[in-house]
Order: sequence, then C-alpha cells, then structure tokens
Amino acid sequence: MPIDAAKALAAEPRSGEITWTAKDVQLYHLGIGAGRPATDPDELRYTLESRLHVLPSFATVAGAGSPGVISGLSMPGIDVDLARVLHGGQSLRVHRPIPVRGTATATSRIAAVYDKGKAAVLVLRTEAADAEGPLWTDDARIFVRGEGGWGGDPGPSARPAQPGGEPDRIAERPIRPDQALLYRLSGDYNPLHADPEFAELAGFDRPILHGLCTYGMTLKAVVDTLLGGDVGRVRSYTTRFAGVVCPGETLRIRMWREEEGEARRVRVAVSAAERDDAPVLADTVVEHS
Repeated sequence: MPIDAAKALAAEPRSGEITWTAKDVQLYHLGIGAGRPATDPDELRYTLESRLHVLPSFATVAGAGSPGVISGLSMPGIDVDLARVLHGGQSLRVHRPIPVRGTATATSRIAAVYDKGKAAVLVLRTEAADAEGPLWTDDARIFVRGEGGWGGDPGPSARPAQPGGEPDRIAERPIRPDQALLYRLSGDYNPLHADPEFAELAGFDRPILHGLCTYGMTLKAVVDTLLGGDVGRVRSYTTRFAGVVCPGETLRIRMWREEEGEARRVRVAVSAAERDDAPVLADTVVEHS
C-alpha cells in the first residue's frame, strides 16, 4: 500500500525557517484578485506597501515553499501519484495578526490518516511561530483517490448544519483568465493549474483554479463585506473543497452572520455562478471578533 498510516503518523515533525516580505504579501493578494479597481482605497490596503495589511490566508503560502498538498506527499510513509491527489479542505487558526514581513519556524507533521474506502485523507498540520510566540496553526486535508480500503480509522463524519434563510450578503467575484498563472507564483506549481495536458490526465478538460486561491478570494470577500475590511478580526477559517472552478468563471459567495453567546461567525457557501451554482466551497466558517 502506498500509504503506510502508522509510519506517517509516527514520523518526526519537520521544522524549517520561513521568511516573507511585503512583496510576497502583495503578490499573494494580487493572486487572489486584489487591486480591482487599482486605485480603490480599500484595495490599496492589499497592494500598497505604505498601507499594507496581511489577509490571514496568506499563512497558506508564507515562505513560498511547497504548499500543504505537495509537502504532505513527501512525508515518510506516503508515496502516491500526484494525478490522484486533490485538496480536500483547509483549516486555519490565527493566534495573532501576521506581520507584513517576518521570519518564523514552521513545523509540519501528519496529524491524521483516514480511510474513506475508495480514498485516503491525510491531515498535514503546520504550526508557525516567531520570536514573539505562535502565529498560526494550519491544517491541509489531502484527498488521495484509490488509496483507501485498508480498514483504518474513517475519521469524523459529522458536518455542520447548513445555514437557513436568505444570506445576509451575496458577493460575486470574477476569476481572471490568467489568475491561476499569477497565483502559482506564490509557491504552488502543481501543473494541474497550468498545463492542459496534465489537467486532462487528471480528468479535467482544462486547468482548474487552485483551491487555496478560491479559499483566499472567499476570505477577502468576507473581510471586505462583513468585517469592515479589518483582517485582524479573523480568528479561524475552515472550508471543504466541494468542487472545482476554472479561470474565467465567477464565484458567487453567499454569507450568513451567526452569533451564539460570545461566539461570532460567518457561514459561507461558494458556487460557480455560470454553472447553475455548482458547489465550490462548502462547510465554510469564518470565526471572528
């Protein structure tokens, strides 16, 4: 079996230093669609170094190393075909605002391996900290087709209840035809998002957008429309990648505000507007102050 769950879970964590600059932050923001219109004061917070703040989802590319999906496949006990791999979901908890430039130690390990029968799910956990303490904890859920069925732990099955009623806000975000080519410069060079021949081998008729690009676009929409543009209000952000979207299409982002005691969250559903609202992101929650 290409996945040895016991070996993967027992492997020593990998640690390394990551650094980033304002230029890295600006490139990431442009890759998720910031800067339209270019002179909009709200957009300049994402693009102009003198006003720059950092969208928390930048944590998924900070350091410009291999993203979770790629680095998780190089961990001990894992040997799978990249064409069988999809990004199943992402969870991020921010311990404090991410600085515009910084150096941190990122420590990664396989936190869980689940047997879904016809597939396996790997959970790669990355924790980042700098001299002042923890910065973020990031979980990438990696879906590997055809690698399940060994009788292992199936993992959690409960899913959040779907939000009811009409959404508080609906935002539409067009995806530029070249957006995947720009986003990949932040570190995710998986050919699935650029090479038509590789995309065809993976079962798609054309390259698809990175799931983490959609993830960033969605968080930006929530921050800009419901959180007053304040990135520091985000506490955590989780999603399940329910479907694909392609450059040139439009994301339709539905948002519901929820409050329960001191807990505040935004529930989100993202779909492809041109394809009868085909699901793209599901079970999406932004917890905030």
